[in-house]
Amino acid sequence: MDIPSQYNLDSYHYDLPEESIAQHPTDHRDKSRLLVYDSVTGKINDQTFSDIIDYFQPGDLIVVNDTKVFPARLIGKKETGGRAELLVLEYPNTVKSISGGNKEKFSQAEVVGLTKSSKRLKVGQKIIFSASFSAEIIDQLPGNKMKVLLTFPGDIEQAFDNYGQMPLPPYIKRENGETLQDRNRYQTVFASETGAVAAPTAGLHFTDDLLLKMRKKGVKLARLTLHVGYGTFAPVREQDIRNHNIHSEYVTVSGKTAEEINKTIRDGGRVWSVGTTSVRSLEFAADSKGIVHEVSDWCDLYIYPGYEFKVVKNVITNFHLPGSSLLFLVSALIGRENLLNCYRHAVAGDYRFFSYGDAMLILGNS
Repeated sequence: MDIPSQYNLDSYHYDLPEESIAQHPTDHRDKSRLLVYDSVTGKINDQTFSDIIDYFQPGDLIVVNDTKVFPARLIGKKETGGRAELLVLEYPNTVKSISGGNKEKFSQAEVVGLTKSSKRLKVGQKIIFSASFSAEIIDQLPGNKMKVLLTFPGDIEQAFDNYGQMPLPPYIKRENGETLQDRNRYQTVFASETGAVAAPTAGLHFTDDLLLKMRKKGVKLARLTLHVGYGTFAPVREQDIRNHNIHSEYVTVSGKTAEEINKTIRDGGRVWSVGTTSVRSLEFAADSKGIVHEVSDWCDLYIYPGYEFKVVKNVITNFHLPGSSLLFLVSALIGRENLLNCYRHAVAGDYRFFSYGDAMLILGNS
């Protein structure tokens, strides 16, 4: 049975030269390029991200994801001396204190992660990150995941900051690990709620100066939190994309943010969603009438062509991987052919792609 093109995975392929994948951010966040697509006219304009201020009007509301990426990539050695890595997939919520020698205070936390070494690690084996920080494999889980017991001095945030590296996407190559630039630039200026293992990349282009200009223009800003998980990079393996099992991510939309969104819409203002994570969060929190409600829950909303948006019309986003669930989401908003046409324009115009790449502004019908 033939799969309609809008649901066929092969229909979401586009040719992308390897050199178009941004390996480093621009020198200044808001000096990245901006492709502007008008959903009403179908026109494409090439701008600089700082020009985005010209598209906002007094009374508009920008909704951003304030999740904060933690240095989830831990590099150490096995007890036998071989190199080993642990990528922690979720920030630990529960930490317990244990007694340590020499009056040093230690803590422990169970986490789920992915390990990497010359041979698959087994239950009982340890990865040593320092003389006082280690990880012991305590269970093997489906999907090559491991349950791991971390033992460390001080608090967990300090342990990650001291020994972890930013979990850069697999298409960003760093032979010697993260740089000081990555620690700063793979984080938005409004990041405050720790818990993500990938940045909400559309937000990376904003600066404090640009946010100040927005406020002076009468544009408001609201925050929500979606902790971006490693599942955002999971490949889609179903030829019929409707059968894809979408990953879940934890979403928090406060009552204050919900009311700001609803009031903006009632007053005739426009709501701008910064990134696909904010799109997913807003649609998850909205009822069938488009009213956004306070929510704090795991979000498994899967948006692909045919989805009827309840809240979102105007979106700021980056360029996404071929055949990815994020590409499906944006296609649901403006149509697959329209999106691929924008991507062909971007490739031909030497735009930079993916996390450290350039941005796209989608103007809705209101």
